[in-house]
Amino acid sequence: MEKKETTTPAIYAALNAIMGEIGHIGKEKRNEQQGFMFRGIDQVMNVLKPLLAKHGVCIVPEVIDRQREERVTEKTYNGQVKRSTLIYSILTVKHHFIALDGSEVVSTTIGEGMDSGDKASNKAMAIAFKYACFQVFCIPTEEMTKEDPDASTPDSSVSADYFALFDEILQCASIEQLNGLYKTKGARYANDANVIQAFASRKQQLITAK
Repeated sequence: MEKKETTTPAIYAALNAIMGEIGHIGKEKRNEQQGFMFRGIDQVMNVLKPLLAKHGVCIVPEVIDRQREERVTEKTYNGQVKRSTLIYSILTVKHHFIALDGSEVVSTTIGEGMDSGDKASNKAMAIAFKYACFQVFCIPTEEMTKEDPDASTPDSSVSADYFALFDEILQCASIEQLNGLYKTKGARYANDANVIQAFASRKQQLITAK
């Protein structure tokens, strides 16, 4: 009885080859609002694209679940409160890593994005793709710290705190209370013009009300 030859699917060799060549992708971009470094989606694509082409691998995303939520936020400009709507999009995405022989490996990740316009889902797709690549290829970074900013300051929760701050500013009933809020929460946004303007406007309102 003849033994059937078995061949290893090409995707495994291709992924290992890419992993061996990819090197590190440093955290070179800075989130000015929240003050931490991160690796952007463009960095990942710039590094991966030639390696994927070289080893014959394509990545095909498949959205398998989508959740959408709208939240109303308030900001103060020149003493006036303006309300806007933020759209939160949470996508569960399967990424099919496919080799030339049709063999594939599938990675499922979740991406969260928010936007005041029509980009929430786009951002969620980018995040899901970025972390699928990080995990499949075990992409390292030179900036290996004890605590990863992505773990301690998720984008969605930090942004929610940021917008909640404007509500707290409006609720301050005295200059002393306003100053206390600035010391405890506002100081970390010292370079944010909107926050500084909100504190200044509320302070002027409290002075005028005396």
